[in-house]
Amino acid sequence: MKNRNLIIYRIVTGLFTLLVVAGASQYFFNHAVVKGMFESLHYPTYLIYPMGFAKVLGVGTIWLSKSKVLKEWAYAGFVFNFLLAISAHLNVNDGEYIPAVLALVFVVASYIYNRKVNATK
Repeated sequence: MKNRNLIIYRIVTGLFTLLVVAGASQYFFNHAVVKGMFESLHYPTYLIYPMGFAKVLGVGTIWLSKSKVLKEWAYAGFVFNFLLAISAHLNVNDGEYIPAVLALVFVVASYIYNRKVNATK
């Protein structure tokens, strides 16, 4: 059971990481497109770089941190970010909310299996 939970945790967290890092890399390497997206969602564009850094730091915290508190905050930050992203896309009715829903599912599953893995230690 412990190995199964660890495998599921690593797979789900890996998929989550790929999705988040791919998105965050767009913040840095495709800034003009992301700026247009932020403007269409009515978000200030000065948030692009800080959010990109926060996402990379959050993923690093989830994978590497030994601090339970830091990990909890990283998971919470991602949940808030994805809920706000879903809400923003639904409000402007652009149909682009699916990646945020998928990321939310992955982060919740990662959190649940992280707790299961750590409960057996």
